[in-house]
Amino acid sequence: MSQASQTQRRVEPIAALDADAVRDAYRRWASVYDTLFGGVSAWGRRRAVAEVNKLPGARVLEVGVGTGLALPRYLPEKRITGIDLSADMLERARARVAQQKIANVAALLEMDAEATNFAPASFDIAVAMYVASVVPHPRKLLAEMRRVVRPGGHILFVNHFAAEAGPRWWVERAMAPASRMLGWHPDFLIEALLPDEDRVKLWRKPMPPFGLFTLLKLPN
Repeated sequence: MSQASQTQRRVEPIAALDADAVRDAYRRWASVYDTLFGGVSAWGRRRAVAEVNKLPGARVLEVGVGTGLALPRYLPEKRITGIDLSADMLERARARVAQQKIANVAALLEMDAEATNFAPASFDIAVAMYVASVVPHPRKLLAEMRRVVRPGGHILFVNHFAAEAGPRWWVERAMAPASRMLGWHPDFLIEALLPDEDRVKLWRKPMPPFGLFTLLKLPN
């Protein structure tokens, strides 16, 4: 297949995951999530929290907090609110907070990241780790994070984004039909999350292993 044909196929719309599909997927994964995914996602999680810790402002929203793997890594002066669509994952996050006596977690709430209950400008920073390819409407996620972060604050993502070409492109396309079972899109495009005007002002850094994940930072 030519490069032009690859590009044409690559930009085809991905099928949306609805909220029920996400809940079902993470109900299946919740009990084994840390074991199966904690290791491969650890580097990106550490780097994202390190960036959050360097930024000004104490009010932090972690979108898709999951089982709370990142919570112990925030500096004590950061005040963390975590949200997730999965009650099963939140149950494990609350247990982690209690067991490790993490004092700077303000709340862990079951909430839709695309339509939260927070007032505008409630946070200094919002960070979404491995969430953008899970939500049904990534641009709504971005818009909601912008709404709840104050002007001058920051928005961060760590996520897998589809390869431009090559062997990984083929693997991701082959895995795409399993999106509902996996609970995320292997063929997720950065364009699905960020419009052109955001991509030109974006700070980005590839993450191990093998650059499969990317850390993004946007000014609000």
